[in-house]
Amino acid sequence: MGRTVARVAVQNVAYHFDELYSYVVPEGRDVSVGCRVMVPFGKGDSARQAVVIEIAESDEENLKETGVVLDKAPLFDDKMIRLALFMKERTFCTVYDALRTMLPGLSRKPNDATVKMVRLTGEELPKYTDKQQSVIDCLKGTTGEISVKEIIYATGVSTAVVDNLKKRRVLEYYEKEVFRRPYEETATETKKIPLSKSQKNAFENLLTQFENGGGTSLLYGVTGSGKTQVYLRLIDEVEKTGRGIIVMVPEISLTPQTLGLFHKRYGDKVAVFHSALSDGERLDEWKRVKRGLAKIVVGTRSAVFAPFENLGLIIMDEEQEHTYKSEQSPRYHARDIAKYRCAEDKALLVLASATPSFETFAAAKKGKYTMSVLKDRFGDAQLPVVETVDMCKERFDGNRSEISRQLLASLLENFENGHQSIVLINRRGYNTYAACNSCGEVLMCPNCSISLTYHRHSNRLMCHYCGYSIPFTTECPACGEHEVRYTGAGTQRFEEELQNLIPDARILRMDADTTMQKYSYDEKLAAFRNHEYDILVGTQMVAKGLDFENVTLVGVLSADQQLYNDDYRSMETTFDLLTQVIGRAGRGKYPGKAIIQTIKPQNEVIQLAATQDFEDFYNTEIVIRKACKFPPYCNLCTISFQGEKEERVMKSGIRFLEMIKAKSEEKEYKGMPVICLGPMPERVVKVANKYRYRLIIKCRNSKQFRRFLSELIIDFSRDKANSGVNAIPDII
Repeated sequence: MGRTVARVAVQNVAYHFDELYSYVVPEGRDVSVGCRVMVPFGKGDSARQAVVIEIAESDEENLKETGVVLDKAPLFDDKMIRLALFMKERTFCTVYDALRTMLPGLSRKPNDATVKMVRLTGEELPKYTDKQQSVIDCLKGTTGEISVKEIIYATGVSTAVVDNLKKRRVLEYYEKEVFRRPYEETATETKKIPLSKSQKNAFENLLTQFENGGGTSLLYGVTGSGKTQVYLRLIDEVEKTGRGIIVMVPEISLTPQTLGLFHKRYGDKVAVFHSALSDGERLDEWKRVKRGLAKIVVGTRSAVFAPFENLGLIIMDEEQEHTYKSEQSPRYHARDIAKYRCAEDKALLVLASATPSFETFAAAKKGKYTMSVLKDRFGDAQLPVVETVDMCKERFDGNRSEISRQLLASLLENFENGHQSIVLINRRGYNTYAACNSCGEVLMCPNCSISLTYHRHSNRLMCHYCGYSIPFTTECPACGEHEVRYTGAGTQRFEEELQNLIPDARILRMDADTTMQKYSYDEKLAAFRNHEYDILVGTQMVAKGLDFENVTLVGVLSADQQLYNDDYRSMETTFDLLTQVIGRAGRGKYPGKAIIQTIKPQNEVIQLAATQDFEDFYNTEIVIRKACKFPPYCNLCTISFQGEKEERVMKSGIRFLEMIKAKSEEKEYKGMPVICLGPMPERVVKVANKYRYRLIIKCRNSKQFRRFLSELIIDFSRDKANSGVNAIPDII
């Protein structure tokens, strides 16, 4: 009979070396699937963490032994391990990296939080001092246990008094695990949520689908149509079954607002998952879900991995948002993970949006997903009136400001009426461009092929890609003349200009610079909701999902900014952003208005966004997608080549293209449809001193293609001609 062997996924292994490695389990050592172990790895037997994926019997010779077991109980169950293997096959990551994504801090897992407790042993002393007696009385007046800190606070005695009683065995100390809670709330509302006729139809359709084994459904409704009320009624019913519920939002800025609703209704049953939490807080929220103490998880992309044993419902709010797609390995989309988990647990996935992704909307129209539609705003609220301003005409008429006369007049009127306004300008910083008037030199980041942005609060020019910065200067680094001029306006400059124009208005700016601190999103949005500010100025973090009854005006600056880049989704992204930010106005009892500033008011995308007509936009854009064979009519696979020498990166991209051609001729892959574009430099070709080229493959995301691509990546990585260059695949 063979020896007991653990097959493990090892930390820090390159993709082309990733496999399950076998180690002998020494007699007497308790090793379980899902636990972390230390293992000797490689020629030097360096100690590395690994996760046990399988326990088997084997006759293999010359196997090394597992080292110390790091966990008392398994961190990962069979479902999570299967999910990790699914992610490896779909996203070309290692198994360990997939598991690391499910449990942030896996490699540096923080310690459990504990507090020193004290309790009576049953022993008695013949006589107690007054201070000792107060400690005994305090303990007898509780449930029998209390923390040392609490008993000192309650009785006023010193630590020495308690220590003395412990020394005389009247008391004993012990450690009790506590959870580090990022938010503490209790439920205060249980009343049934009233629904309109269309909301009730959507709710009943979704509940029926949940009861009949789940699947995927699109909840499509205009901004302010009351999708949240439908969610809450659905969650009420699913929660009664005891099954787990995940609610995802695309931005951290939306988490406090959503949490407020959920804590008010469900109290401590709610756990929170997002990147702004500390490792300890994330671990403790994870443990609360794992132990069944929390039944509802609210959070951003990582919430999709909440460790429910029996998942019942996942809701993806604003499902079209790009933030649901990870830009780092593993390059997963939360929607794909959600679909996998719901299929395994026969749960319901609800994709919700006023501007769904083309892939989702096409699937719903074809009947692959069910669809419920909310055509009107909830209650008496109406869609805002939308006006467009031609900024070319504003310039011709002598207005050099970033703010049109029409927008300024409306902001003033809104302020005087006691209502609030939101202004979107999707560029942070003060000036976005600096160049020498004498020689034409542009002040660029030395590490990235991008111009520096001036930030007035720090008086520095900064790179938004790598963080490089230099002090403000008017001296040209090329010619030495003091002729550097600053142009282009970001959120900081607009805030200043607006403050000068409306000096009495209280202006709040929200962008990446003002929301770096923990809970800064929560605090700023709470202040705006409490009407401590009159105007909210910000980047796209202020455009989505926010619901303020007193906001009756929305302004959009530089609406054309994303229309003309090289992304096939540029029209879709612009329409989505405009529709969403327009939808922030007039959500309560007051009518709303939106003003869009643009250099091309006749542009069809802007006109359709102004009328909030997603279906007309979809019907127009889908014709172009079909003609050009872009998603949803195919999948796109991008291979990114990155390295420190541009020529080597470019040649590696060309070499990969030749590998595709050769492999396509192999019998197994002959006839498989692929269309290759490139390789070509990225729009920003150098970031953090690494050059970046890309190859785009139009394909069908099938098992055959993924196997084809995996073999290519492994062969490419093993070829010494490509040393120093990483090939990073990503399928959308």
